Amino acid sequence: MPKIAVPKIAVPKIAVPRIAVPRIAVPRILAPLLAGATYARLLHLLVGWIFMGVVLLVYPGTYGLTLTRIVAECVAVDSVLLMLAALIPATRRAEGIQARLLLVPDREQDIAADSSRGWADRWRTALWLIGRVALGSAVGMATVLGVNAGGGLLAGPRGQHYLLLLPVALFGYGWLVVAARRLQLAMAVRLLSPSPAERLAEAELRAERLLERNRLARELHDSIGHALTVTVIQAGAAREVGDQAFVAKALEVIEETGRQAMDDLERTLVLLRETPAGANSVATEQPGIDQLPALFDTARAAGSPVEARIEASADVLPGVLSRESYRIVQEGVTNALKYAPGEPVGVRIAVRAGQLELRCANRLPGGGNRPPAGGTWPGSGGARSGAGSAWPGSGGVRKGGKGLRGIRERATLLGGEATAGAAEDGSGEWVLNVRLPLRLGS
Repeated sequence: MPKIAVPKIAVPKIAVPRIAVPRIAVPRILAPLLAGATYARLLHLLVGWIFMGVVLLVYPGTYGLTLTRIVAECVAVDSVLLMLAALIPATRRAEGIQARLLLVPDREQDIAADSSRGWADRWRTALWLIGRVALGSAVGMATVLGVNAGGGLLAGPRGQHYLLLLPVALFGYGWLVVAARRLQLAMAVRLLSPSPAERLAEAELRAERLLERNRLARELHDSIGHALTVTVIQAGAAREVGDQAFVAKALEVIEETGRQAMDDLERTLVLLRETPAGANSVATEQPGIDQLPALFDTARAAGSPVEARIEASADVLPGVLSRESYRIVQEGVTNALKYAPGEPVGVRIAVRAGQLELRCANRLPGGGNRPPAGGTWPGSGGARSGAGSAWPGSGGVRKGGKGLRGIRERATLLGGEATAGAAEDGSGEWVLNVRLPLRLGS
């Protein structure tokens, strides 16, 4: 039976026009009354009034007492209780968190959320608690008195006439609340703000985080940069040389270097994840000068002969000095492989006069030339720190110079110094000299 083709009927799309809803401009005088933050702060005010009311019901009560005596005794009892509460360090933290949530400050850091650290913080917390309860009680009493007075007027014989004044009364009460909450926010910023000690601690914490980020950046640059340099050199040599034995050796070196780079990357990622102390301690362990022979073997496998003379033992060096020395030598060897491939590299590590001396030298491609007057090559800016310097034989100015700048930063943080540049005796060598005190900070 033949199939009957049913023609498709195109259904026209009906364009539904969008209706633009005009925005209603709220007058500036009414905007604070309609803001949600105003009522959140009103709740914060009423908490202080509720506290005063609870204490009043417990003591001194209201039976048979004049208003003056009630107010006087409430002020005395509330002040004592609030000052005792301010002695608890956690009270300041609780008040700070509550103020951040309900008072809605422009900047949360203007109100501290830490516990009291000294008597100054406790006194400021006590003043804040007393001021908060006093202001909340004043607004609460004004609310009660206003409602009673308004109810009496509206229930009177001329209540219909006073009904016309109800919007004005509500408008005035709203602005009373706005003024009270602004005053309360100013009190919170003044009395619950971070103390000078807290500001100093916060600045120190930011500085420590910045230093840690810079240190991790140097670690990644030194370890991954070295691995990539060796890998590129080995891969290029294996492509040019047809010897299968050499190719197999090059692939072995690339594999081992890649594994080391993965270990270094894992250590850095562990630090970035802020692993608690004691967890995965193997991954967070960093290499020291006792692991330099493996580094030199990698450089030799890349085609650059390395002559190393290590006259310092890792056992007699502080741990941080041993680790930083390894990174400095690693960067020196990496630069030699990158800018003078195949040239001999000489490394000397010794302890003299209370200092650890590191020297890494390599011959420049083509035998090198004596630098011009001043002892620096063009592009070095006259500073022998390596930042932005030109490496002879590299074909131009180095881009970035992060490696030698990182060496200088490491040396400076350890109280030492680092210089890098062509040897002034005309031997055609590029020399990196680093001196680090054995006693850190000396």
